Amino acid sequence: MVYETPEIQAAEEAALERIEELRRQLRFYVVEPRRWVGSVRRVLGARAIRGSNSIEGFNVSVEDALAAMEGDEPADAGHNDWQAVMGYRRAMTYVLQLAHDKHFELSPALIRSLHFMMTEYDLDSSPGLWRPGPIWIRNDATGDVVYEAPEGDAVPGLVDELVGELAAGTECPPMVRGAMAHLNLVLIHPFRDGNGRMARCLQTLMLAREQILSPEWMSIEEYLGANTRSYYDILAEVGRGSWKPGGDARPWIRFCLRAHFIQAVSVLRRARESEAIWAAVDDLRADKGLPTRSVGGLFDATIGLRIRNASYRRDVELGELEEITNQVATNDLRKMVNAGLLYQRGSKRGTFYVATEILEAIREGVRANREPIDATSLFTAA
Repeated sequence: MVYETPEIQAAEEAALERIEELRRQLRFYVVEPRRWVGSVRRVLGARAIRGSNSIEGFNVSVEDALAAMEGDEPADAGHNDWQAVMGYRRAMTYVLQLAHDKHFELSPALIRSLHFMMTEYDLDSSPGLWRPGPIWIRNDATGDVVYEAPEGDAVPGLVDELVGELAAGTECPPMVRGAMAHLNLVLIHPFRDGNGRMARCLQTLMLAREQILSPEWMSIEEYLGANTRSYYDILAEVGRGSWKPGGDARPWIRFCLRAHFIQAVSVLRRARESEAIWAAVDDLRADKGLPTRSVGGLFDATIGLRIRNASYRRDVELGELEEITNQVATNDLRKMVNAGLLYQRGSKRGTFYVATEILEAIREGVRANREPIDATSLFTAA
């Protein structure tokens, strides 16, 4: 027996409708062809990877998470952090492919394969293998055992049951199904290590298969990374110290819906701000007499990213404008520096560029009227 999905009540229906309305608004920005959408999508994907790995203690910058996504070398990440992020990136790349696979079939073998992609760099984690025996989760601060997972012999059968539940036809809302996939896998704790990352990956896969926009726009991994203590607290509340699948999963469902709401409001706000920033940066670019292709690099710098020659060339090519050489990119970046819009940092292969106060003022001006996200009435039916 695994944790059962609680009956969806009017309060959860109200929350789902509010999230759906945000999704409809966001779809307007995503579907329409806008060049800045590609940059925002990349940053959201990087923040999701960074957030999920930070929960497990693997910390990298947004720039290094982007580097992992794009196959570049890290700027600052340590070896173990980088290996963990690269493994997660491999698994999530496969998830994105599976989102549109007409032959898709969820299975225990797929879950094990995704785990192998995530953890193959660390053989002590037994990549792709069910744990052979018992496992406990301890509070790092106190050393106390806070959760005891089911016996190792029970893992294959429990995962089979979970997969059967998820594969069955159901009227359950996709976000609720994704949340239940996450809860059951993390509490079964089927692997020696990487269970949290794998559970979050499975939740994202469930959303991707339901075509809930795309994982970059709707994943709650960034939120969970920023609210790790609350995430652990709700799992402890529902888990109640050991495997008790008869328990009430509603608090967890509400936690995930609240996370989806806050993340959706945040992403929609970023989309609107990005549209305004792009327009302002493009006007400034034109005033400075810079080439049209430079607007993407200036936009990335304005939202706080480091710009490198390679990333600038990739941005131009992804914008389907043109292919440019290393030298053309160097000349463009030099012009942006001379125009007072970028600062050059580092030297030789370590050279990168950051926004000057002129671009920072655009970003701060657009964001000046941000209001706190209020989720207090999320579960109040209209």
